Amino acid sequence: MAFHAAFRARFLDVLASIYIYNEHRGYTSLDRVLEAARARCANNQTFIAEVEKHRAEEERHYRMFRRWFEHRGEMPLKVDRTCGHIDHFIESIFGCTIEELDTEAIVADGNAFEKLCRVIMITERRGMHQVETLLDNAHVLSDRGMTAIFKVVQRDEPSHWMPYDTWLRANGRRPQPRLRELWTDYWIHKSLMLVKLPAIFINHNTPRLSAWPDEASEVYSN
Repeated sequence: MAFHAAFRARFLDVLASIYIYNEHRGYTSLDRVLEAARARCANNQTFIAEVEKHRAEEERHYRMFRRWFEHRGEMPLKVDRTCGHIDHFIESIFGCTIEELDTEAIVADGNAFEKLCRVIMITERRGMHQVETLLDNAHVLSDRGMTAIFKVVQRDEPSHWMPYDTWLRANGRRPQPRLRELWTDYWIHKSLMLVKLPAIFINHNTPRLSAWPDEASEVYSN
C-alpha cells in the first residue's frame, strides 16, 4: 500500500508539472498567434474572438494546476521545453523556437499562417484525446482536484481546435494534416509518454521551480 501511494503521488506530481509547463507555454505562445490573427484576419472578428477565448482558457487551466500545487504546499518539478509538445512541433515544422517565430513573415505568407493554424489544431486535438485517456486513469480519478481540472479541460478542448479548422476551410486552405505533420505529432507524443515522462518519474533529483512561471519568465530556461 505504501508503494502504491508513493507511486500515485509521484505520477500525479510529474503529470501536473508537465501540464503546468504546457499550459503556461500554450497561453503565452498564443499571444503571437493573436498578433498574427489580428493583422491577417482584421475583418474576421469572430475568429479573433475565438483565439482570444482559447488563450484565456489556456491561462485558466494553468492557474487551476497552480492552485493544485499550492494546495499541496509545493512547487512543480522543473521541466523544460523537452516536455513541450508545441515547442517540438513548432521547431520541427518551422525550424525555429517559438520565440524565434517571425510574426510579420507569417502574416505576410498565407502558407505559413495556414501551417501555424494546422499545428495548433493538431496539438489541441492531441490534447483532447490525451485528456480523455487520463480521465480513465485510476491515479487521476483518485484525486478529486486533479479529476475536476481535467473535466474542465475536457469541456474546453473542442473549442480550442475547431476555430482553426473552420478558418482553414472557409479560406480555401488545407485543414487535413500533412503526412509529415501527422508523423511529427505521433513522434512527439510517443517520446513524451515513453521516454521523457518516465525519465522524470524515476529521477528524484529533479529540482522544483523556485518561482511560478507567470511570475518569472526565465524559470523554464534550459
